Amino acid sequence: MAFVNGIRVHYTRAGSGPLVVLLHGWPQTGLCWRDVLEPLAADYTVVAPDLRGYGLSDKPPTGYDKRQMAADMAELVRALGFERAAVVGHDRGARVAHRWALDRPEQVERLAVLDVVPTREMFRRLDASVASGYWHWLFHLQPDLPERLVAHDVRGYLEYFFERWTYNRHGLDPDAVDSYVRAFSRPGALRAGFDDYRAQEQDLALDDADAAMGRRLTMPVLALWGSVGLPARLPTLDIWREYAENVTGAQIPDCGHFIAEERPDALLDHLRGFLAEGRNR
Repeated sequence: MAFVNGIRVHYTRAGSGPLVVLLHGWPQTGLCWRDVLEPLAADYTVVAPDLRGYGLSDKPPTGYDKRQMAADMAELVRALGFERAAVVGHDRGARVAHRWALDRPEQVERLAVLDVVPTREMFRRLDASVASGYWHWLFHLQPDLPERLVAHDVRGYLEYFFERWTYNRHGLDPDAVDSYVRAFSRPGALRAGFDDYRAQEQDLALDDADAAMGRRLTMPVLALWGSVGLPARLPTLDIWREYAENVTGAQIPDCGHFIAEERPDALLDHLRGFLAEGRNR
């Protein structure tokens, strides 16, 4: 545990060397990186936190805009004694990572974003196809109702996504699913996870302001997405090139949304090359 930005943040740490921070998405915790963390730790200090509101981290009633959540991570890096980090973000964690890199480009030296497009673009492109894939955003945005409906069957709700968003439709490892169900069954956890989505007005206002000022990501960016993930419906690489100066990327075959758990070896291949470029500069 680390006390940063007014809250306690739980994290897993392994290895030594330059820092790599792995940020999970919804509906998961830092556990989602279990097959990636140890292999990367052979060459790096790897830290996988539970974001504000998730897992064993605190679940305060406020602070779920991505600027605040990114500030949590920035303070965590400093608390661990580092000045800079390479950051890998999946799903909601990628949105935190994107804001972190915009607000503190001197701290984020390389950025990998997994199975997302920028929040601003998702709403700009909200046609029937995108809405059918991202319907849960609109549900999670509603006040109070998601907690009331989901609380009666947390497992059933989460397993719906673990099945529908995976390539093989067998879902994820049962032990991991059990851990996620326990995490989201804790007091305040459902509300905090939905509040992550409900912060979209603040998040979009910041994104629109950055776009109006022409601010783009200046560090190298790697965009990866699953062949049947939601971003596969969009020109993901072209979209990220509108938001960053130096973007490479690839689609991972036979993969859904949960890249680190469905295709960890393929993810490691991409990350090792991307991270090594930073070490060899």
